[in-house]
Amino acid sequence: MGSGGSKKKQDTNSLIKTCTDHSAGVNCMSLNRDGTLLITGSEDRSARLWSTQSHECVGVLTGHADYITCVSFVDNYAVTASTDKTIRKWDLDTCDCVLVFTGHSSIVEKVVAAGGLLFSSSYDKTARCWQFDSGECVQTFVGHKRAVNPILFVAPDGDNSVRSYHETVDSTKDLVITGSLDSTAKAWSLDGKCKTTFKGHKNAILAMAVDRQGKTLFTGSMDSTVMAWTIESGDHLRSFEGHQGGIICIEISNKLMYTGSSDHTARCWVVDFGDCTREYKGHKHTVSSMAFHEGVLFTGSGDNCARAFDAKSGALKRTYRGHGFIINAVAVVDGKLFTASHDGTLKVWNAENLVAEDWGKPKKDEEDKENKRRNSNMDQQSYRSRPSTGMSEYDRRSREKIEQERKEREVMDMV
Repeated sequence: MGSGGSKKKQDTNSLIKTCTDHSAGVNCMSLNRDGTLLITGSEDRSARLWSTQSHECVGVLTGHADYITCVSFVDNYAVTASTDKTIRKWDLDTCDCVLVFTGHSSIVEKVVAAGGLLFSSSYDKTARCWQFDSGECVQTFVGHKRAVNPILFVAPDGDNSVRSYHETVDSTKDLVITGSLDSTAKAWSLDGKCKTTFKGHKNAILAMAVDRQGKTLFTGSMDSTVMAWTIESGDHLRSFEGHQGGIICIEISNKLMYTGSSDHTARCWVVDFGDCTREYKGHKHTVSSMAFHEGVLFTGSGDNCARAFDAKSGALKRTYRGHGFIINAVAVVDGKLFTASHDGTLKVWNAENLVAEDWGKPKKDEEDKENKRRNSNMDQQSYRSRPSTGMSEYDRRSREKIEQERKEREVMDMV
């Protein structure tokens, strides 16, 4: 949790607006697909819709009997999950609740949609699959020994990037993956059968992500590690070690993985090798949320501040001060950062001009270095094509290390 009111001066130069419509802490936030609407869920038992252009509240969703844990958009509807054990579906035009999903026997933690289905995870140790149109529960996933929190829908033949949405479902291939406080993750077929159990963590799994191709699962745990797994076989590929506290959030971008931890840092890792290439410092409490956007890593923290880091260099570019409690969620759209806090407010900040506009383009000196690397690669390839001369084990390992470092540099240049 946060450490109370901030004693530091508010960052008025970056603050655009403070929205105080909620009467209690804001727990969660989500953007719609075109970035025009935000939804926030609160301790005050309501959800609110916000225009990302005017920053005004354009809708209030009331009906839950307890605080809201998760919010999402599905087509022209909003979806909210609550500690009242239910999920609600809301018409975006009228703000009316059109459906209540009942069946869980404890807190509903997360929801994710795909095709005409809605999937949910719960503190009751199960996940469920619902028909989105009717609200009928068509499958219950039973097998975890403790609460189920993170939940993913994975399409092995589709796009599984962060902002993707699966219009259709292939019941023969697609999977649901759940992470639990019992230290395991499980992959389920849509008929409710557990295909694979991912065992290896020593503590609760709090965060999960998959690569864009839907082939590799990443699980973040309270044991301070992230583990990578082959989804199809369940084989453990590698562990990402370096954090000194639990892993709270994970985001995958191309060949890089960003993690936020209770050790007060965020880190960047090369997915294929497991090496930590950057550590983002400056937080004085847990990194509770993050968002990668156009070369910038935005973080929200229990120290009541949000921060913007140059993802490539690791340099802290801006600190957003003004919240009075932990920041539970961050979102970036149209050059603006939105932060939702347990202090009950939604704040809008200027997020422009944090990195050079040509951040994705190689500079002249970088082009020269790249040309040298390419020439060096050609020389190495030419060398490899020669008949073996009995290279020593030491020389072989040195060459492998140089080759791995070269590949890591190429991956970092993609940021």
